[in-house]
Amino acid sequence: MTITRIKPGPRMSQTVIHGDTVYTAGQIADDSSQDLAGQTRQVLAKIDGLLAEAGSDKSKILKSTIWLSDISRFDEMNSVWDAWVDTDNPPVRACVQSTLAFPELLVEIMIEAAK
Repeated sequence: MTITRIKPGPRMSQTVIHGDTVYTAGQIADDSSQDLAGQTRQVLAKIDGLLAEAGSDKSKILKSTIWLSDISRFDEMNSVWDAWVDTDNPPVRACVQSTLAFPELLVEIMIEAAK
């Protein structure tokens, strides 16, 4: 089965397609000076772009993993997620608190989707 790597770098690819499944790397905000809602919007926009480039979209998301730097802000992230997610095709999802790579990062999201 063919494996396609989109935006490969020396450490990782931003997206990998294996068969009919699309995997994104964990996505973080480009502008980490924004609040959690702003960072979440940036991350979801990046995911939209990666899925489109892979020939998929958010209606085909199978699984999402979300890491928050502070789980007490879960509702703030969910307000953005709920406005973005395809409510007719919601994925399975996990959301946990984690120390992220840099202290200014508030959210990271990784997606698996069907093509």
